[in-house]
Amino acid sequence: MSGASVTTEDLVAWIHAFRDAVQQHKDELTRLDSEIGDADHGSNMARGLEAVVAKLDPAPSSPTDLFKTVGMTLVSTVGGASGPLYGTLFLRMGPALADADPVDAAALGVALRAGVEGVIARGKAEVGDKTMIDALSPALEAWDSAAEGGATPADAARAAAEAAARGRDATEPLVARKGRASYLGERSAGHLDPGAASATLLLEALRDALAADA
Repeated sequence: MSGASVTTEDLVAWIHAFRDAVQQHKDELTRLDSEIGDADHGSNMARGLEAVVAKLDPAPSSPTDLFKTVGMTLVSTVGGASGPLYGTLFLRMGPALADADPVDAAALGVALRAGVEGVIARGKAEVGDKTMIDALSPALEAWDSAAEGGATPADAARAAAEAAARGRDATEPLVARKGRASYLGERSAGHLDPGAASATLLLEALRDALAADA
């Protein structure tokens, strides 16, 4: 990364960092999911991301190719709702970049918006439903605000990661309205949403990958 732009190599580093973060927090994600879900979010995500990383050698030649590979692999290897949702996120990001390489903060923000809108369309969730959208939506708003103010991609990623963490934490008192957790009704309150937790790891991994190369 040259400060103002992000290369394919930087984005590959992001995916590796996400894999590492999920592996590190796998048990925590599974614990969160055991409280309001199927108790498999951590193991499913870890398995899927190991499969993703295995597909990245040799590395894809462009961000579009990278995100297509990541998305298709997640759809095919991650069980439950997480595979289709995370897969959709990356599959929508790729075309939004229109083969640009490297990309600036604004372009990467456009790709992130396309990805998040894809997740919203697929999962039919909105902020307040106690899902990954509670982390992704504020992260996207923070990214756009930073990019519009002239922030570097690293600075935009830092702002997005902070917003995602706040969104994740805000899911604790919520009553789930989507997914398996919604079956619990009022009993789903008092627990962090595991999808919001893993989505925060995604943004924190981007922050770390771009900071390391800034």
